[in-house]
Amino acid sequence: MSARRPAAVIVLAAGEGTRMKSRKSKVLHELCGRSMVGHVLAAARELRPERLIVVVGHRREQVIEHLAEHAPQAEPVVQERQGGTGHAVRTVLERVGTLTGTVVVTNGDHPLLRGETLAELVRTHEREGNATTVLTTEVPDPTGYGRILRGPDGAVTAIVEHKDADEAQRAVREINVGMYAFDGALLEAALKQVTTDNAGGEEYLTDVPAILRAQGHRVGAFTAPDWVETQGVNDRVQLAQARRLLNARLLEGHMRAGVTVVDPASTWVDVDVTAEPDVVIHPNTQLHGRTSLQEGAEVGPNVTLTDTSVGAGAVVTNAVAEGAEIGPEATVGPYAYLRPGTRLARKAKAGTYVEMKNAVVGEGSKVPHLTYVGDADIGEGSNIGASSVFVNYDGVAKHRSVVGDHVKIGSDNMLVAPVTIGDGAYTAAGSVIVNDVPPGAMAVARGRQRNIEGWVERKRPGTPAAQAARRATAQAEEEAVSGE
Repeated sequence: MSARRPAAVIVLAAGEGTRMKSRKSKVLHELCGRSMVGHVLAAARELRPERLIVVVGHRREQVIEHLAEHAPQAEPVVQERQGGTGHAVRTVLERVGTLTGTVVVTNGDHPLLRGETLAELVRTHEREGNATTVLTTEVPDPTGYGRILRGPDGAVTAIVEHKDADEAQRAVREINVGMYAFDGALLEAALKQVTTDNAGGEEYLTDVPAILRAQGHRVGAFTAPDWVETQGVNDRVQLAQARRLLNARLLEGHMRAGVTVVDPASTWVDVDVTAEPDVVIHPNTQLHGRTSLQEGAEVGPNVTLTDTSVGAGAVVTNAVAEGAEIGPEATVGPYAYLRPGTRLARKAKAGTYVEMKNAVVGEGSKVPHLTYVGDADIGEGSNIGASSVFVNYDGVAKHRSVVGDHVKIGSDNMLVAPVTIGDGAYTAAGSVIVNDVPPGAMAVARGRQRNIEGWVERKRPGTPAAQAARRATAQAEEEAVSGE
């Protein structure tokens, strides 16, 4: 049975999260390329709800700004005071009006929860015709959690807090996760009966199932099969644990799809990373943002890629790239840095200790080592000699260099932009190129060498260099005499 679209998913994200000890809203802390609330919203979107509502409170400005940028379809509703989970949901209903149909309530600090689990909660709710369906799970150690008590027909008869449970009830390992599917109209009516007669003086959403059951309505439950995904995050230790668990889940998905991950323990990927079959990921590799790896690409070890595409059969090792495009069969590294706007065509090379920014390198062209290429277009089949610099900044503005096809740039060249090197041209080693070079020309731009004989012995007398020079001069004179 496929569930109907819920009338709404309400995400509770108004809490202070004091244990995070942070100036950032708790739900905005990130793992695997998304905020915690971003993961929850991604799961909620799989239900295709008619409305997606986020209750905000503490540091609301941060959360509202985050939603506007990353989840514009989500509606923020402000909870002006921290009056409990029941108060938060009641605030939503007072703001948006009656929600007819199924209303799902989830938490903004449960980033491991899967959309399929929420979908099964909704299916169970509708199939059983429940007024409320509680999301539950069985945990190895239920200490501190509210226990789920069921009747012979599987309906929930009570949710007993740990401190109130007797010995038999404490032996129950099924716990309340704190997420629910409700009949919208019944939820609205029940919330009006929730009191603040408790130690915290707050309105608790956990009171609603008991109210509805007392009125003769059925309260059911769906048990999440994997208790790990129901874990919330309250501090940075739990955040790190959740990050590790989510990363392992993502890597397992890639490996089952045909990707080789040599060492999952030292490999980190974000949720939006894509990889095709026969990709190989070596140890100590981090793949961030919308990085994509095409079939047969090989990355690592010691590689960090952010929003970078790697073409089929390309090899990237000991390198950092951000906002770059690495073409098929291209090679990068070791110890290369590709900055935003860099595009390497098929079989191009950015080698050892090469940095590139806003550079386009044509098919088969090579920048093998010790070179900076900034704001440049390099054609096909060209070679940039070692220790060359594309001088692109005059202190006020950036300028562009153009290197044609099959050009040979000599070692230790400075190309002072704006400048164009024509197709098939050569430049001599040690040149500072400030003017355009015609196609097929050899450009030589360096001063004539002048040797000042005896300078070291005169200017640096008594130094090891002067002594070595004296010995060499004497030996040369001896050889010259004997040769006569």
